Amino acid sequence: MRISLSLTTVLGALAVGAAMPASADSTVIKAAHYLDVRAGRTISPAEILVTDDRIVAVGSHVVAPRGARVVDLGARTLLPGLIDAHVHLFLHPGAEDLQTVQESVPARTILALSAAREDLLAGFTAERDMGTEGAHSADSAVRDAIDRGLYPGPRLRVSGNAIDILGGHEDAIAFNPAAHVASNADYANDAADLVRVMRAQHKEGSDFAKIYETGPDEIRDGDLHTPFQYTAAQLRAAVEEAARLGTVVAVHATGEPGTHYAAEAGVASIDHALQLSDATIALMRQKHIPAVPTLAWYEFFTTHSPTAAENAAATRIYEYKVREFTRQVRAGVPFAVGSDVGPFPHGTQAREFELMVKYGMTPLAVLRADLLEGARLLGWGDSIGQLEPGFYADVIAVDENPLERIETLRHVAFVMKGGVIVKSPATGS
Repeated sequence: MRISLSLTTVLGALAVGAAMPASADSTVIKAAHYLDVRAGRTISPAEILVTDDRIVAVGSHVVAPRGARVVDLGARTLLPGLIDAHVHLFLHPGAEDLQTVQESVPARTILALSAAREDLLAGFTAERDMGTEGAHSADSAVRDAIDRGLYPGPRLRVSGNAIDILGGHEDAIAFNPAAHVASNADYANDAADLVRVMRAQHKEGSDFAKIYETGPDEIRDGDLHTPFQYTAAQLRAAVEEAARLGTVVAVHATGEPGTHYAAEAGVASIDHALQLSDATIALMRQKHIPAVPTLAWYEFFTTHSPTAAENAAATRIYEYKVREFTRQVRAGVPFAVGSDVGPFPHGTQAREFELMVKYGMTPLAVLRADLLEGARLLGWGDSIGQLEPGFYADVIAVDENPLERIETLRHVAFVMKGGVIVKSPATGS
């Protein structure tokens, strides 16, 4: 949205170093090229006319109103703001379980606002927060503060806590049970529980439900083994309840049969998706359910686990992941782009694009997965992810053509969100 120059906005910007919106209603952004992601080509030269928070015109030349501000970005390439469909704003590098035990929710919320700013400055103008890891509905407060212009950050879809079974994936299983350490997720043991929890979370402001469908992952005899947590019928009850609420269900699902149950139920996305059978892939293609690979997370823990033995175990999982991802690409699985950033530093998740290209996708296919599929997955398919008239003025600039060198997305020089410049080459922030 367009942010007015109120005292609240000024104080918020001073607190976090955000750029002030221009007084002019219209801005023309000029650069050497812009990416038409749907057509799959760059167009030269590039001009984008922005009025208030929307794109008005795009092309090699636009007609600007008198007095419009001009931002000339030289030889750079313009493209839509990036989308990360799997983030954790309430996590930071370190012992994940201890964060949720040792750090208060207010302290974690402050860190989440900082993480949101880092992601925005890295060019991510929209994100899906996939669980607060025990901070309940605090992500709704972060989303709302960003939407009101109090703090800089991406457009957010938030889930609140993830949903899990007793003794499941996030149920403090590394701690002494007699200590009664709280789960990082909300308990739901059957279909009725799922509906009850989803209704409570919706009341607290969630945009969708995130459900843990599989538990711990282990490689045995060269294959992945992971227990499922809900049956297809139970997940179907959750999907039906989400539809009643006007929202969707996303699942953490790494392997069979859990991934197949999720596809049968018709979830919105299958996140991580280490193991997909041919039958599951067929269902995902038929129902257009994207996998969200989170390769960057898996790569990170091959060298950043607490012990050498855990690094070795993570490496085995990662090698399996890479093989399966390459197979999924060849099989035509739909993809969105999500990094699982949080356990590794916020603002560095452009690595996900590089890994998806390295292991089988073209740069254009990855950008379409991010911008087109990601916008659809977040429910904003008609307003973000493209440089088109009527879309939000979420625009970034990079030094090189990302269709030729995807690594350029690591170094975003310019960020505009909703017509407001939050990062420019002149200031760096």
